[in-house]
Amino acid sequence: MKNKPVIGISECLTGAAVRFDGGHKRMDFVMNSLAPWVTYKTICPEVAIGLPVPRPALRLIQTTSGDIRMRYSHAPYDDITDKNECFCRFGFCQRMGELAGFIVCAKSPSCGMERVRLYDEKGNRGRKAGTGLFTAAMMAKYPWLRWKKMVACTIRYYARILSNASSH
Repeated sequence: MKNKPVIGISECLTGAAVRFDGGHKRMDFVMNSLAPWVTYKTICPEVAIGLPVPRPALRLIQTTSGDIRMRYSHAPYDDITDKNECFCRFGFCQRMGELAGFIVCAKSPSCGMERVRLYDEKGNRGRKAGTGLFTAAMMAKYPWLRWKKMVACTIRYYARILSNASSH
């Protein structure tokens, strides 16, 4: 394919060991079957803002005022929300360019598309009703993109991306 569509993808899904525990969540279908037809633009927002690998787990905290904050699970007052939002606004967004879609890692406090666990300020587990901060910012800025969470990747979805990209 001459002009391959560009797809954003959570870097851990490509097999890169960037997750908090030093692991990855490689998706063989995405890397073996889809890769010849697209160009991937990878991102790990947590590594991009300077967090190490491995690192303590992060959580989304819903404050008593209703705000969603990103904090470490072991240090609930060590808040990195502003650093993440600054990166989304001025970092990756500026370099994103033309994308045909985005594949994000499910359940991640940064990249999760839906049903990300929310905790209260005391650390109690809450409902699965959040969206990762990076994904929420990108979906707000680029609502026309096709978004897909890791666990729901289907051939029809990718066929739509490829057919839409080839029509541009």
